[in-house]
Amino acid sequence: MNLTASDHRIPLNDGSSIPIIGLGTFSKRKTSFKDLCLESVKTAIDVGYRHFDGAYIYNNEHEVGKAIQQKIAEGKMKREDIFYCGKLWSTFLKPELVQPALEKTLNCLQLDYIDLYIIEMPMAFKAGDKIYPKDENGEWLFDEVNLCSTWEALEACKDKGLVKSLGVSNFNRRQLELILNKPGLKYKPVSNQVECHPYFIQTKLLKFCQNHDIVIVAYSPLGTNRDPSWVNLHCPPLLQDPLLISLGQKYSKTPAQISLRFNIQRGIVVIPNSFNADRIKENFQIFDFSLTDEEMKSIEGLNKNIRFVNLLMWSQHPEYPFHDEY
Repeated sequence: MNLTASDHRIPLNDGSSIPIIGLGTFSKRKTSFKDLCLESVKTAIDVGYRHFDGAYIYNNEHEVGKAIQQKIAEGKMKREDIFYCGKLWSTFLKPELVQPALEKTLNCLQLDYIDLYIIEMPMAFKAGDKIYPKDENGEWLFDEVNLCSTWEALEACKDKGLVKSLGVSNFNRRQLELILNKPGLKYKPVSNQVECHPYFIQTKLLKFCQNHDIVIVAYSPLGTNRDPSWVNLHCPPLLQDPLLISLGQKYSKTPAQISLRFNIQRGIVVIPNSFNADRIKENFQIFDFSLTDEEMKSIEGLNKNIRFVNLLMWSQHPEYPFHDEY
C-alpha cells in the first residue's frame, strides 16, 4: 500500500474510497471558543486533509460545513475531494427518525450529501429532545430498537442519494453479524469506527472486519484526554510510552506520529482529534517514513487490551457492546 500525502485513499466495499487519515472534530468546548472548529478545518484542508469526522451532537457541524464551503469557493478543492463522516445518534435509532436526523446534519453542513453516515453506538436511548435523556432521579433512559430496522432506514437514505456509504461505530462482532446476516441486506457496512491504538490493538475485531471487507476506523488513535468523568485512567498516557518515544527519536518523529503510522500500516484509518494548528500539521506528516516489520511487532507488544473509552456509564444497556470479548 503506497500511501502519500497527496494520495492516501483506501477502497471501501461499495466501490467508494476513504482517506486513511482524517481530522476528528469532537469538542466539549464552550461558546467562548467560537469558530475554533471552523479555523481548524480550514487549516487542515490547507495542510492536505480531505477527510473530516464529525457528528450532529458535537454542535459544530455548521463550522465544518462553512470551512468546506469557503475552501471550495477559494478553489482549494472540489466537493468530491472531501470525505465527510457523520453519525446517527442513539436517540434517533427508530427507523422513522433516521432520515430526519441525517437531514439535520446535511442542513448544518449545507451539503447535498455526505460521504459516510454511521450508527454512532448500538445502544438506543429514549427518543426526544434530550441528547442524553435521564429521568428525574438522574438515571439513563434507555430504549430498545431493532438495529436491522435502523439499518434498513439507512439503506433508504443511501438509495435517495443523501449518503454515499453506510457504516457503524462501537459495534462488536455479534452486532456486526446481526447486520451482515440480515435477510434482504442491500448494503453491508463499509466501516466500523472503534477505539484503536498501540495499547488497544483490536487484533480479533480487525481480523473479523478484514474477513468481511469492513474497514476499521480508529478513534482515539493517540489515546485520549485524561478527563476522569469518562476516561479510564487506569491506563497510562499512551504518548509517554518509552518505545514510542525511542522510535520517534530514530525517525525524527513524535510518539503521536509513530502511533498513527503504526495503525495506517495495518490498513486502519485514523482520525486524530485536534484544534491546535501545529498538531494538525504534525499529525498529517506520517507519509515520509515507514516502520519495519520488527518495529511493528514491537509496538503490537505494547497492547494492554484496555480501553481508554469504556463508556461504563452505559454498561447496563442491553446492547452495551464491550461485555463481549470483541
